[in-house]
Amino acid sequence: MLAPMQGVTNRALRSLFIDWVRPDVVFTEFMRVNAAAPIRRLSTGDLREISAKEGDVPLVVQLIGHGMEALVSGARAAQAAGAVHINLNMGCPYGRMTSGLTGGGMLQRPGDLAEIIPALRRAVDGTFSIKLRSGYDDPEQIFDLLPLFETAGVDFLVLHPRTVVQQYSGSADHGVTARVVKRTRLPVIANGDIRNAADGVRVLRETGAAGLMLGRGAIADPLLFERVRGGADSTPDHGERAAMLRRYLRELLSRYGELFSGDAQVLAKIKEVFNFMDDPFFEKNIRQLRKAKNMRSFVTALDGLG
Repeated sequence: MLAPMQGVTNRALRSLFIDWVRPDVVFTEFMRVNAAAPIRRLSTGDLREISAKEGDVPLVVQLIGHGMEALVSGARAAQAAGAVHINLNMGCPYGRMTSGLTGGGMLQRPGDLAEIIPALRRAVDGTFSIKLRSGYDDPEQIFDLLPLFETAGVDFLVLHPRTVVQQYSGSADHGVTARVVKRTRLPVIANGDIRNAADGVRVLRETGAAGLMLGRGAIADPLLFERVRGGADSTPDHGERAAMLRRYLRELLSRYGELFSGDAQVLAKIKEVFNFMDDPFFEKNIRQLRKAKNMRSFVTALDGLG
């Protein structure tokens, strides 16, 4: 699965991944459920993004919000717009995004979840999944929640085994993932710190997870999907990596040009992917691409990449 990453995995980037490496499942960026607007829970822009599939790949619509009534009506609005697969974001670590606890903040009030999760399951006609951290500040919290998820009839879990308060510090503890897999009958998708093919193969082997969700590692290297599958070199040399990056960034330029308005916006958006690239061999090239002030200088730097 291609992870939902706010501000990054827009429909242009998703289409590139689908055409190039075909993830088995893709997610929308999270869609905010507006608790203060009962008539229009989801924005017009978000509603336009919704469908059952992109290409022939299932598209999961991820909702973020708070309050049972708002989330249920948001799920119904998404389904009315064409969604078949709904996911609840209980993992975003960045605090209050609205007037209530959302994302990973929902784990601060586990008592509320006993009402929210069954209500969402009843409201969703297709698949209903949850993406979450292992806990708010206690990595063992997930084990207390598993009976609720199972009884409610959640279809699968996507687990990032850090706590919310950790944000992205430290390391994802996939020992927790392995224990969750053993303790639940629900399919568990492993997420977190899968940066290369060896990581992916190891996590699958050691956890028994039903699959992987690839986020930051895939944004840095779209071919990570194929490397994990064994369809591309798991340890590409410098030349292969350079060729991949040139193709990737040129394709993004083309697709972003159709989605965003003007060179300045296109460059601003494409530079966001550099936040996930830490290959020391291309540090100088990435620095030049970041500094590019216009499309001509960006393309010149891209042509010299490698």
